[in-house]
Amino acid sequence: LTHISPSAFVGSSELVVLDISETALASLPDSILGGLKRLIAESAFNLKELPPLQLFTKLRQAKLTYPSHCCAFLNMHRNRSGWHSLCDNPEAKNNLHFFREHCSNSTSITCSPAPDDFNPCEDIMSAAPLRILIWIISVLALLGNTVVLLVLLGSRYKLTVPRFLMCHLAFADLCMGIYLVVIATVDMLTRGRYYNYAIDWQMGLGCNAAGFFTVFASELSVFTLTAITVERWHTITHALRLDRKLRLRHACIIMTIGWIFSLLAALLPTVGISSYGKVSICLPMDVESLVSQFYVVCLLLLNILAFFCVCGCYLSIYLTFRKPSSAPAHADTRVAQRMAVLIFTDFICMAPISFFAISAALKLPLITVSDSK
Repeated sequence: LTHISPSAFVGSSELVVLDISETALASLPDSILGGLKRLIAESAFNLKELPPLQLFTKLRQAKLTYPSHCCAFLNMHRNRSGWHSLCDNPEAKNNLHFFREHCSNSTSITCSPAPDDFNPCEDIMSAAPLRILIWIISVLALLGNTVVLLVLLGSRYKLTVPRFLMCHLAFADLCMGIYLVVIATVDMLTRGRYYNYAIDWQMGLGCNAAGFFTVFASELSVFTLTAITVERWHTITHALRLDRKLRLRHACIIMTIGWIFSLLAALLPTVGISSYGKVSICLPMDVESLVSQFYVVCLLLLNILAFFCVCGCYLSIYLTFRKPSSAPAHADTRVAQRMAVLIFTDFICMAPISFFAISAALKLPLITVSDSK
């Protein structure tokens, strides 16, 4: 069954219970909804968008396919054309059935399946400060990293290894800016009615693309930050050994490995290892299967391992500074100091994310999805 004609029930008595479970219906005619008290639409996977809520004037129970649809009925209000004369009677409230049917503009509807912890009843960006901040951060990420790429690639100076690595870091962070713009735009377009767009968004190409961008950007960024640190360590600790200097061709090989790793990490959730559709912000939070859990935990542990590698390299650089006999060139130390500030501020931002994400991946979540946003 794919279609119900608007005149299908004309002439019959008022339709009170409608069961469209396991049908291919994508919509319901408005004319049959006014008298409905029970709507049963289990395993009706094509019914992704609910009719206007004000049409359900008498609905008491709904058994639906998607948990997000139940969010629509949480605080539903009716627009009544008339006020029953007996509603003014002080005793009207004592008769709950009469008061609910004829006097109350709000209604309590029993709905299943209930929304879960991964998909609470809220918009993509639930709080107003988040909505403002995501636009500010995404615009800064796009503009800032575009400028960095233009300056580095358009410079008349020779492309050195640090400049080459910085280009990759700027590109990775530019991808993160694209992800944030996509999330902010979808939030703006679905605000207040996300329950009707949740299925198409989270199960569709858009969320997969956004998730791909954020995992690819995160992993390429971490890999590049580590590569920058190792390059600085190698340059400074072998300052007097020109034969051991890292060349541009070596950096190309290293970053090729980084790109392959980042692309594979971002592609795995699109082929069933974890999933980008678990939450509205399209992060791979699905850890139901052992393979998915292993994938998420491995990604997070690799990021932590990268941080320890960075710390070890900078400790070695510091110890090199302490030896007058092997003191590096002033230019190298200045670049190392700037890189240190950049890298440690990046990792400070990532630390709480990794900590809470690992606890969630081990199925011991310390904060909710709403807090993680």
